[in-house]
Amino acid sequence: MGSLNLPRTITVLGSTGSVGVSTLDVLEKSGAEVEIVALTAGRNVERLAEQARRWRPSLAVIHDEARLAELRERLAGAGIETAAGAVAVREAAQRDSQWVMSAIVGFAGLAPTLAAARRGAVVALANKESLVCAGPELLRTAKMSGGAVIPVDSEHSAIFQVLEPENAAQVSRLILTSSGGPFRGASREQMSRATLEQALAHPNFSMGAKISIDSATMMNKGLEVIEAAYLFSMPPERIEVLIHPQQIIHSLVEYADGSTLAQLGPPDMRPPIACAFAWPDRLPWPAPALDLVSSGPLTFEAPDPSRFPALSLAKQALATGGRAPGALNAANERAVAAFLDRRIGFLDIARVAAETLERMDRHFLGAQTNEDVLEAARTTDATARRVADEIVTALMAQA
Repeated sequence: MGSLNLPRTITVLGSTGSVGVSTLDVLEKSGAEVEIVALTAGRNVERLAEQARRWRPSLAVIHDEARLAELRERLAGAGIETAAGAVAVREAAQRDSQWVMSAIVGFAGLAPTLAAARRGAVVALANKESLVCAGPELLRTAKMSGGAVIPVDSEHSAIFQVLEPENAAQVSRLILTSSGGPFRGASREQMSRATLEQALAHPNFSMGAKISIDSATMMNKGLEVIEAAYLFSMPPERIEVLIHPQQIIHSLVEYADGSTLAQLGPPDMRPPIACAFAWPDRLPWPAPALDLVSSGPLTFEAPDPSRFPALSLAKQALATGGRAPGALNAANERAVAAFLDRRIGFLDIARVAAETLERMDRHFLGAQTNEDVLEAARTTDATARRVADEIVTALMAQA
């Protein structure tokens, strides 16, 4: 492994979530010689402290400022600097490290991801919102700073590995695959009565609540369409979604000559993380092997737009351009939060997102802005959240 050109200094933003935990697991099992510069977490002080004592970072940051005292108590005598709050998370991203895992969930991940890109780090991107809300600016910033953005989502990692840049002009279609979530075989009537517990029951993965609900509505796939359009400079009409319940084929690239290339692997986030860590090399580690015999038949079906309108909403936002993808993301976050609080029904999530885009001024959404990219994204996010909350309140009054 010594001959590989691997990054040596690492920062993990969102280290206690599923992607962050998987990142540290890959590093440990590979035996890679790395120095952890900073670890950040949202609220999970206990796990952050355990990780910090194991990896000995220079800095450990908890986003929830009310938990700073507990973090300091748990790390007393360890010689590890501690901090709390959104500014501290962004400052952690600014610390000098070669490789940054961006795994913070939600809009909160945008500022630290931009901070890492601005200093020229290689950003392993698992935070959808950074691309959805500021994709062109993020990618341009990374390029101008001499860094890079490498996708970690399994679908985009698959395309990244298969799409040869010199042949990009010959791509006919990008095909993102989806498990279909817990309601793949449900009728719209059944989905209208779906409980929170049913929506959280992902068939293949154990994920956080927000990501699980996005999978159930397929909004996660809609946001991934937006990501793919930005990452691979592909118009939305050449990006499609295919339901593939087994999640063995992670995405496909169809070329103009009729060849379709696919990347396969078990449904596990660690191989895409290993790919992003070592690229363009390959990281030797005890990766889970793909056994196509035991995997059984691989099946595919087209998603039903009447049951999963989030896919159409994403392409609508892409067509509008400008701030619209960020507004869609913000409205969805507020609608999912309302569903998790049992204030609205499952089908209301997409309804809130759709009505938010309808109510917001199209000129505002589509117009270019001279504002700083982060300030423009924050303005859009705050406006869309306010509109979405108003719609949620109106839906509750009708119930």
